[in-house]
Amino acid sequence: MLVCLDPSFTPGPNEVDDAPDVNEWVKEMDGRGIRLIGERTRPASDATTVRVRGGEVLLTDGPFAETKEQMVGFDVLDCADLDEAIDVASKHPMAWGGLIELRPFWEGDDA
Repeated sequence: MLVCLDPSFTPGPNEVDDAPDVNEWVKEMDGRGIRLIGERTRPASDATTVRVRGGEVLLTDGPFAETKEQMVGFDVLDCADLDEAIDVASKHPMAWGGLIELRPFWEGDDA
């Protein structure tokens, strides 16, 4: 689960108050055994993008993604299915003002 900031979103007066508390979300998901690990990330300005072209290592300061949204954290979840992952993500505070991207891991022979 990638936790992303949406800089173009401006919350309404009640939206900030209605959003869940991140510490309560962590406590609930840890207690349910769904959240295996999670952490905030440093800002996009601290990112280094690594590419290899023609055998040469090319480095770029900052994010390479051509997007306004920037990843600010991640959580590794162990959910039964996509429906459970969507339920868990919808309860995360950043779903209320940023966005959450869900991505499954490759498993076994699928990789």
